[in-house]
Amino acid sequence: MSTFDVSSGRTPTTGRRRAVGRSSAGDAPNRRNTELLMLGFALVIPMLAYANVGLAMDGSLPAGMLKVGLGMSALAVGAHLAVRRFAPYADPLLLPLATLLNGLGLVMIWRLDKAGKLLIKNFAAAPNQLMWSGLGVAMFIGVVILLKDHRILQRYTYISMVVALVLLAAPAFFPSRAEDFGAKIWIRFGSFSIQPGEFAKIILTVFFAGFLMVKKDALALASRKFMGLYLPRGRDLGPIVVVWLLSILILVFETDLGSSFLFFGLFVVMLYVATERTSWIVFGLTMSLGGAAVVASAEPHVKTRINAWLDPMAAFGPKPPSQSSEQIGQTLMSLGSGGTVGTGLGQGRSWLIQFAAKSDFILGSFGEELGLTGLMALFMIYGLVVQRGLRTALAARDPFGKLLAVGLSSAFALQVFVVAGGVTGLIPLTGMTMPFLAQGGSSLVANWALIAILMKISDTARRPAVEPAAIPEPAGPERLGAGPGAPDESRGATS
Repeated sequence: MSTFDVSSGRTPTTGRRRAVGRSSAGDAPNRRNTELLMLGFALVIPMLAYANVGLAMDGSLPAGMLKVGLGMSALAVGAHLAVRRFAPYADPLLLPLATLLNGLGLVMIWRLDKAGKLLIKNFAAAPNQLMWSGLGVAMFIGVVILLKDHRILQRYTYISMVVALVLLAAPAFFPSRAEDFGAKIWIRFGSFSIQPGEFAKIILTVFFAGFLMVKKDALALASRKFMGLYLPRGRDLGPIVVVWLLSILILVFETDLGSSFLFFGLFVVMLYVATERTSWIVFGLTMSLGGAAVVASAEPHVKTRINAWLDPMAAFGPKPPSQSSEQIGQTLMSLGSGGTVGTGLGQGRSWLIQFAAKSDFILGSFGEELGLTGLMALFMIYGLVVQRGLRTALAARDPFGKLLAVGLSSAFALQVFVVAGGVTGLIPLTGMTMPFLAQGGSSLVANWALIAILMKISDTARRPAVEPAAIPEPAGPERLGAGPGAPDESRGATS
């Protein structure tokens, strides 16, 4: 048997070096330099778009271009330094992708501000959106620093449920205004307003991940097979029925079609991932469509949106219905006039959608001025965010982290689908905001927090495991157990 040379860390016969109390974590690449390089591209593209808009509309570069560029660079570098220090092994693409989307949204909002004289509500939204961007990045940095380990969130599974329910129910007790168009999704204090549903989607995801991690085995059991599907047991239908009823109550009392679809869809997707039972998807879709049909027939606000979806051009007819909406029809015309390559930044007429051009229908503004090509590029960026989130879920080493990453990625993807589907006429309009692009402080801050949590999960998942310290093998008679009565392996076994 060969002996081990402690001083060199090699065995005389094999020459292989053994780790002695050393970790390989320092040798693994953390990709932070890659992130910094990609952040440079994520800042240059919006600044070029900013210059393009100024040249197209005024014939000169924007006056505050240098200040805006320095401000956005400071925010991006601050976020990068926080990640480099407190999450060094986090995914290198999530922060640049979020920065790029946020920057493009700021440029389009500023472009629409310049046509403010033609809008119903003439006010500049870009400065407010820039302020909310700073708060969103501050939220990102705070989560990265304060959330030491994502598994800590598992301790607050049921507290998260209570907090989320309070946030969802709170807007129902506040009076709505005319500009809310029937939806009770805001809490207002004077001129300040907040949309708690944007934060509730993250908190609900924490609850779903903690609950399903404990109950997934019971929910995966099936009682009988029907038409190729394994049906869940009756007593296991309780959670999905409760969430279904909750989404229906939100739809009834707050007439918020988007949040209802988002929360119920999020739970069904996470339930399917946890149990791998296709039957849950079928039950979820059936219950969702049934509930929406019942509420649509009874709630006037939801019924109006469905009628506008079925006939988006009714508002332009000789006798438009009393509760018709022009926005979907105007957006479809904007998308059509944009064609394949668009009219060019600053050269479209999407401001005719009026105030919604900056919020719900900002995707239509991009579609007109960047064309189908630009929209596909935007959807690819969103797809990359979702893909990196799902990849984080695959790499996570703990079941709670896997479910949490899947839930956050699914919530992000569902919101993009709901908004894009409503704008393009694929599904009824919901009134939600496009993540990072649309005007809205609550949505911006909440989505920056979502990205931060995903990056903390990816940091834990990508961090190299610390190798246990190897105990050197002493040579000769000093081996453990060697003594006067111990057998000598070098001369063979004793009888």
